[in-house]
This record gives sequence, C-alpha cells and structure tokens, in this order.
Amino acid sequence: MTATPQTVAPAADTAARRDAQAKPIQVGLLGAGTVGAGTFRVLQRNQEEIRRRAGRGIRITMVADLDTARAKGVAGDAAQIVADARAVIANPEIDIVIELIGGCGIARTLVMEAIRQGKHVVTANKALLAVHGNEIFAAAHAKGVMVAFEGAVAGGIPIIKALREGLTANRIESIAGIINGTTNFILSEMRAKGLDFGDVLREAQRLGYAEADPSFDIEGVDAAHKATIMSAIAFGIPMQFDRAYVEGIATLQAADIGYAGQLGYRIKLLGITKRTAHGIELRVHPTLVPAKRLIANVEGPMNAVLVKGDVVGTTLYYGKGAGAEPTASAVVADLVDVTRLHTADAAQRVPHLAFQPDELSSVPILPMAQVVTAFYLRLRVADEAGVLARITGILAERDISIDALLQRESDEGENQTDVIILTHDTVEGRMMDAIARMQELPTVLAPIVRIRKEELS
Repeated sequence: MTATPQTVAPAADTAARRDAQAKPIQVGLLGAGTVGAGTFRVLQRNQEEIRRRAGRGIRITMVADLDTARAKGVAGDAAQIVADARAVIANPEIDIVIELIGGCGIARTLVMEAIRQGKHVVTANKALLAVHGNEIFAAAHAKGVMVAFEGAVAGGIPIIKALREGLTANRIESIAGIINGTTNFILSEMRAKGLDFGDVLREAQRLGYAEADPSFDIEGVDAAHKATIMSAIAFGIPMQFDRAYVEGIATLQAADIGYAGQLGYRIKLLGITKRTAHGIELRVHPTLVPAKRLIANVEGPMNAVLVKGDVVGTTLYYGKGAGAEPTASAVVADLVDVTRLHTADAAQRVPHLAFQPDELSSVPILPMAQVVTAFYLRLRVADEAGVLARITGILAERDISIDALLQRESDEGENQTDVIILTHDTVEGRMMDAIARMQELPTVLAPIVRIRKEELS
C-alpha cells in the first residue's frame, strides 16, 4: 500500500512559532484614567480566557500617565510606570500601543509617532478618528500596521466589527443610533418625570452621567463623531466630520416631549446616516420615533444602533455605550484581534474602513437643505378664526402634506393655543421656507418649534 504523502512543517519554523506563542505580546498603555484602569483590570481578571482566544498572552508592560501615582494605583508592580508617553512608543519591546488620552491634540501626535515606529494602535478616541482618521489610516496602511477602534463607538456594543465584518455581504442602506448615553438619560428622565431640560441635566451631573461641562454631549458633537465613523465604514467613504449636520437637545422642552407622547412618539437624539440616490446623509439631531419601535424604548444611559442592509434587513445592537468595563471590553477585543493578526500579511487584514483604501467612494455628503424627512411642528398662535387655515395654506403651497394635527389650550395665557402638526416626508429646504413664512404671521406668537421625525420602519 502506498502511504499518503504528509506535509510536515520544518522543525525550525515550528519551534519559532511555538516560541512566539509562548511569549506574551507586550502592550503599552497611554492614559490610566477610567477606561485605562478598566482595560488593565479586565486583562488581569480574564487573562487565561483571553490567552486561549488570542493564541498567546497579552500583557500591559508599560503605562504612561502624567499622574504617575494614579497609574501606579492602576498597575501596581505589574507594569513599568512612566510620565512620558514617548518612552512607551520608543520601547522596541512594545508591539501595541493603546491610546486612551482623548482629544485631538497630543493624542494625534502620539498615535502618528507610534505608527511611524511600526507599532499597532488601539484607541477609543472617536474625536481623533472622526477629525483625523483619514490621515491616521493612510499612515498606518503605508507602514503596514493596524489601527483598531471598536471602543470609539457605543462602548461595549461591537458595532464596528458588525459593520466591518459581520455585514460584509450587505449593501448598507441606513444606520440610526442612540449613541450618547448622557443625552438619552436626560431625554428619558424628561419624558418619565415631565421635567425641563435644565433640571434633568443637573440631576445627570449629580449622578455622574453628565460631565461638569456637558457641551460635547448635549450639543450633539460626541454623537456626530461616532456617526461619522459609522458612516465611513458603512458606505466606504472618507471620514467627513466637518460635513455632518449637528443639533443638540438643550432647547428641547418638556411640552414637546409630552405632545410627542400623545401622538404616539418618543424623542431621541439620533445619529443618522443614509444612502440616497443623490448622496449620503450624515446628521445628528433630536428625532421623533414611533413609540412601538424597539429603539424608542431604549432608556437611561443605554445605547442602541439600528442597521439596515439589503440582504439581512434590519438589525439592532443594544448595550452599555460607556463606562470603564464596557469600553474596556471593546479595547481588549481589539487587542485580541491585533494579536491574532500581528504577524499576518497586511494585505490579508480587514481594511480600517472595511473597503480597500483605493476603493473608497467620492459620493458626497448631502447638505441638510436637501435631506428628505418628516417634521413635528408646534406653533403658539392667537386663538381666533382663520389662523389654522392660513398655516395649512402655507404648507399646501409648498406641497407639504399633513399627517396629524392637534390643538391644545396653551398654559401661557388666555386667547392662545398650541397647534401641533406632524407632516409627511418633505425636503428640508422647503420646510424651512414654510416655517419662515409662518413665523411672519402676526397670529404666530412665539418661535416655531421644529423637530424632525423618522418612522424607522
């Protein structure tokens, strides 16, 4: 009988591979704050499980933080503590650099230096990627290193991996996400307790859900950074944060949340990006969502992302969008991915933005005036004959049709009433023209409230 030929790896190659796997990959951590501490803690606690998944151990051997006492409190004697982040980047033993400093200043400088030194980078810095991602990914591609960033969007929800890998077979049509826990907590409390924005913001700060300066959250900037990243991955376009439309929640009033509820809707701050025949929509703003939708029932500081693909249909991803260990979960997952692919041919890795770098599309981001959506309008008007006819006439002249209408007595004084209108889809520019014309009516007694509406069906 003839023996079946066997392919046997050379002994030297096998031994080298075994030696590499026996030696833990060495990681440098820049920033020992909340997420940095969580990352160190998770790696320590689950090290054996992580080793079995990654194929070799992963160890943070250097920690850099200007507050060396804080870093010492995080790592103890398990890692070398330094104040200078560049010492971590310069160490030839460090294979992966985790950037958890935040912001676009020194963090950008350090990430670019790490790439130039041939280090792989893991970051949870959504602002850095949304603003400078094109430059960073180009440098990493040229150097043949990875930049992993699951922790940058929606904390512990693996939405980046879903968009880059799990939904590869799909032509993504749209994404709509509650991607900022602070604003979702505020809106949930306003609805549940009937309180105004300022009162709930103070409560959110007391509970630690909002920063002392909550501007990035309540003005929608944080959500816009995340929406920009998801949009680039979903549609294979460069990062274009400067073209995102951004509107926050600070001007929302309890009355509108109440009226929305009477009409069967809840108000959420959504990051929305859609593919259309004319370009890509990229916008963040308060949005009426039907109360029967799952995403409308995401409450408190939780996050949820709704993704619609042409093959799979609609999928929903839900979980904790911030915090030490939820974000650490994403950071460690990135570490495992990088460790697995550390020695792989760079051409075989998943591209940073899911599409090959030379295949990114130049499809434009639509200006907001060209976006098509429906609207909620609230007008405080004089309670007299003919007012409603003039308002509906202005809408009709611009081919804006009405879906629902309420009239409620105003609590601001006698002879005033609130008129609440839901419209069908229309072009934003047309609606803004109609609002400007209605505002000129002498019987309209206050600034008109306008909130966009999405059915998300």
